Amino acid sequence: MPRINFHQQLAALKDKLLAMAALSQQALSLALESYLTGNFSLCEHVREIETAINAAERDVDEMAYDLLAKEQPMAIDLRFILAVIKINGDLERIGDQATNIAQRTQALVDIPLIELPIDIPDMGEKVGVMIRTALQSLLEADARLAEQVLAMDDDVDEMNRLVQADLIDLMQRRPEISAQALNAIIVSRNLERSADHATNIAEDVIFWVRGSDVRHKYSLAQAE
Repeated sequence: MPRINFHQQLAALKDKLLAMAALSQQALSLALESYLTGNFSLCEHVREIETAINAAERDVDEMAYDLLAKEQPMAIDLRFILAVIKINGDLERIGDQATNIAQRTQALVDIPLIELPIDIPDMGEKVGVMIRTALQSLLEADARLAEQVLAMDDDVDEMNRLVQADLIDLMQRRPEISAQALNAIIVSRNLERSADHATNIAEDVIFWVRGSDVRHKYSLAQAE
């Protein structure tokens, strides 16, 4: 009976984490929508969601630490709880990136919206796919699915690099739009960091399922 109760608590911990993940996804989606459409009213909603994310992060950590202290789990159960603690932090930071995008949007309130020669919507979609795939791998305990996320990260990194290069060049040629271009650079960077957090989540899923640490292996392989 005690072991059954322990696994019920693990299931509850996972459910709580996935609920927090839904909030983080919603915050990032709304923040990006507000930036792309100029719908400034969405920024307040993003801040409200961030408050809920911060509260959820505390709850998940408390549940996880209680299980570590009271149950002294071993092997895969221990790896799961450790992965949850790390994933919890990455989800909170995705919420932070969403808040940063909302702040950049609000900075444009009194500045005319202009069309820039970059594809932030496509970048945002790719980041969204990475986050959804990482969370699906968590839901299904699927390390192969998590590996797909690691492979996607390079594309987002390259998109961010191109955005920064193109907009720096644009600001030099058209300094009158520097405010819009600088905000776009920061938004692109926030998206790239969100992709990094999705990658971290995927790596933690692989650690949980396989017991292997894959951090930095992809970058090392590319360097060789």
